Amino acid sequence: MYDSLTRSMQGEIPKHIAIIMDGNGRWAVRQNKPRAFGHKAGVDALKTTIESCAAYGVEVLTVFAFSSENWRRPAKEVDVLMKLFMLTLKSQVRRLHKNNIRLKIIGDRFRFSEALQGKIKEAETLTHQNTGLTLIIAANYGGHWDVEQAAQKMFEHASSKDVPITTLELKDFLSTADVVVPDLFIRTGGEKRISNFLLWQIAYSELYFTDTLWPDFDKDALDSAIKCFSSRQRRFGQTSEQIDKSR
Repeated sequence: MYDSLTRSMQGEIPKHIAIIMDGNGRWAVRQNKPRAFGHKAGVDALKTTIESCAAYGVEVLTVFAFSSENWRRPAKEVDVLMKLFMLTLKSQVRRLHKNNIRLKIIGDRFRFSEALQGKIKEAETLTHQNTGLTLIIAANYGGHWDVEQAAQKMFEHASSKDVPITTLELKDFLSTADVVVPDLFIRTGGEKRISNFLLWQIAYSELYFTDTLWPDFDKDALDSAIKCFSSRQRRFGQTSEQIDKSR
């Protein structure tokens, strides 16, 4: 399926896909299961999406795993999420490395336990030189935080290098500065909000919202999102006539 789809799109596969993986809890409730059951099923959906993106030739996949606002959830659920994060890192990093996938975690990781911080650093170090898909996991992340920390870093860089701050660009200090900006933004679960995710980076992304709950987001669902993306004309401020003439 993926080979034929890629050929039909003639290079219109998005280079960077960003996803808000929404609906784990509701998926579990609908099955009369604890919310933790939904989060575990969500990990399986993520594995499928990673494999699919790698098969498509997507360069970067960024997923919103845990927002800076998610600490407000019940303590028991937060504890489950932290344990699941640690368990997933322990069980999946070798697999990612074997498949030439680079793992990068963005967000304010200092609120995590020392053990989790250590595992994150270990995983990033192991996969750092890989040249296939870059998987970015946003954990304890918020778009406001990202812009704020970028502004702080930019100021500190200007001060330490004694260069005019006006010569610097904020985008070069964002947590995703080393990858292309997202072409396609996907949110599952039926909600139509950005929810403080990659606020700077998705300024010109194509937005795709689906009612599919994240654990049900499979290869066919990703296929539909990419087909929708490939059907859109991206103008970046130009007119349709200008785009047509440039082809």
